[in-house]
Amino acid sequence: MSKLKQHQSVPIHVAEVIKGYVVDNCMNPGDRLPAEAELMKQFNRSRGTIREAMRILEAQGLVKTRTGPGGGCFVHEVSEERTSALLSNYFYFRNLTISDIYQLRKQLEPELVANLAGTLNQQQIQELEEITREYETPPKTAEEDRNHHRSSLKFHAQLAEYSSNKLLGFFVRFMANLLAELTITRRLYEPSNFELWREGREHQLNLIHALKVGDRQQCRQIMLDHMILAEKLMQSQEEQPIQKFSQF
Repeated sequence: MSKLKQHQSVPIHVAEVIKGYVVDNCMNPGDRLPAEAELMKQFNRSRGTIREAMRILEAQGLVKTRTGPGGGCFVHEVSEERTSALLSNYFYFRNLTISDIYQLRKQLEPELVANLAGTLNQQQIQELEEITREYETPPKTAEEDRNHHRSSLKFHAQLAEYSSNKLLGFFVRFMANLLAELTITRRLYEPSNFELWREGREHQLNLIHALKVGDRQQCRQIMLDHMILAEKLMQSQEEQPIQKFSQF
């Protein structure tokens, strides 16, 4: 077993070395990697090891193989969609709770909007206003409530798009998408929660105004209040299936 593990670790090690080669040579997406024979010579490894290392990198989305004339292995940029999907899959079996997600949202989103205060142009403000119009009236059916939840979380993802801090923006978008998936798969939009719709939309409209006037502290406080209330109300939704199940 130890020999097998040792054998399996060689391609992984070579894949890491190739990643280092890409960084050291300041290679960009679309740049061609050295040919297979050259990599074999450079790293003193067999053809099979090099191919397995490239398969590992391709599975990670870091290289792309093209066949035919002009083909070969090329540096590939990992898309945000792929990254988010892999992270979502990782957390899928981790039994995340509403509290787990909001613990981070309460820390990150108030800072994100504080940094955006007074920086958004008219078009960006209009984009946020247009999203809020998607849930302008109370939901009348479970389907409408589900769509309202999605649009409300889209509002937060859109704010993240405007952030100049790409890392902060990514995690805010990721958590909004993760919460949207959790809401749909666990049917947390049932039963309808009028207070969640009303208070959530009111906080978002107040936030848009604070963003317009550039009040950093007000933006931070509105978002924090929004997160605290949303967590409380979403937790009550999360408990509903448990209560229903216990009645049987």
